[in-house]
Order: sequence, then C-alpha cells, then structure tokens
Amino acid sequence: MALQTQSQDVEKETAAIVDSHEQLEGPLLPILHDVQAKFGYIPEEALLHIADRLNLSRAEVYGTISFYHDFRKKAAGRHVLKVCRSEACQSVGGDKLAEGVQSALGITWHETTDDGMITLEPVYCLGLCACAPAAMLDEKIHGRLDKSGVLALVEEVK
Repeated sequence: MALQTQSQDVEKETAAIVDSHEQLEGPLLPILHDVQAKFGYIPEEALLHIADRLNLSRAEVYGTISFYHDFRKKAAGRHVLKVCRSEACQSVGGDKLAEGVQSALGITWHETTDDGMITLEPVYCLGLCACAPAAMLDEKIHGRLDKSGVLALVEEVK
C-alpha cells in the first residue's frame, strides 16, 4: 500500500511540475530539472507521466535523461564525487586517480557506496584544466589531486 501511495505522490507532484512548464516551447528539459530537484532523481513513474503528458514516447524521455549526465535514474548518496575524465586531466594522471578512487571506495561510475554516503560520477571537464587532475565534491571543485587528496576530501564529508 505504501508503494502505491508513493507512486501517486510522484505522479501528483510531477503533474504539477508539468503544468507549470507545459506552455513553454521545448518544456522537457525544464520539467526534468524540476522533477530531479523535487525527488533527487527522475522516478520511473515521473518519466511515464511526462512522456504521456508531452505526447512523447518513453524512449524519447529516457534518451534525454540518459544523454545528460546530470540526470539520475536513482537517488544519489548524501555526497556526490565527480572525477574529471577529460583529456587534460587524463594527461596528468586522471586515469590513475579514477582507478584509485574507485578501488578505495569499492564502487565504479554511477554507483553509491554501501553506506549511502558517496556517489561516484564521471564528468568530462570541470574547467580546471590548468590544475588537473580535478574533481568536484558536492559542487566544490578541487584541483591538482591525487588519490590521497580525493580520499581526504571524502573523509572530511563523512
């Protein structure tokens, strides 16, 4: 019964968000942003409702969600660690950094640690190329990182 109520709440909240953007030209992205802001991710029920209301296929909405790396299909951990995967960061040890962080956290890209604290995401440029390799933890960018530096940041937020 609780799942049905939760599903109805998602649909009700999503309907209100769609109502507020439906008149826009190309409303899909603003709707997805607001749904994610509301729930922390794009629930399946919301995806279905959005597709129906905008007269789009589920594949079109899903394709948009999967194309943009900031949209999530499941809830993130309490903190989000984004590691830059661009060429500039890779050229100065970004691959080694990424492998070390994944190994230390025991997760890979788009996964969350078992304690729900850290979600690990790849990004393809944080704009800190001169201070590569770089990462972003909870919207704060850090440069000239190595594995121990990233793990120290993680420990600070735990």
